Amino acid sequence: MAILGALLGHAGPIDPGQAQQEYARLLATGEPVLAAYKLVRDLILLTDRRLILIDKQGITGRKTEYMTIPYRSMIRFSVESAGHFDLDAELKIWVSGSAEQIERTFNHKVDVYELQSIIAEHLPR
Repeated sequence: MAILGALLGHAGPIDPGQAQQEYARLLATGEPVLAAYKLVRDLILLTDRRLILIDKQGITGRKTEYMTIPYRSMIRFSVESAGHFDLDAELKIWVSGSAEQIERTFNHKVDVYELQSIIAEHLPR
């Protein structure tokens, strides 16, 4: 089931400490990775300052896009939990200055309540 979920594009959780070490060059001094999710070759990192979307492109994955979304740029977000028949959870984020929302799908192993809690905690008040 994990392989099928990966092929369909559903993100699952990975160890934040491992992501912290692997992507240390992307992070500012003292910026911890609070949660991390892997989607085939792509990653989603949540830090105490921003959301980082890592998109590996092409067959080899050598070309990589790193998109940073500071929490202060988020206008709103929604989380849809997995159901009995639909085992996928979804995160949608609306960013100021963009008409399109950013959407990611997660497998049933992701605690979407923890995910939304991290985002909500770091939004500007």
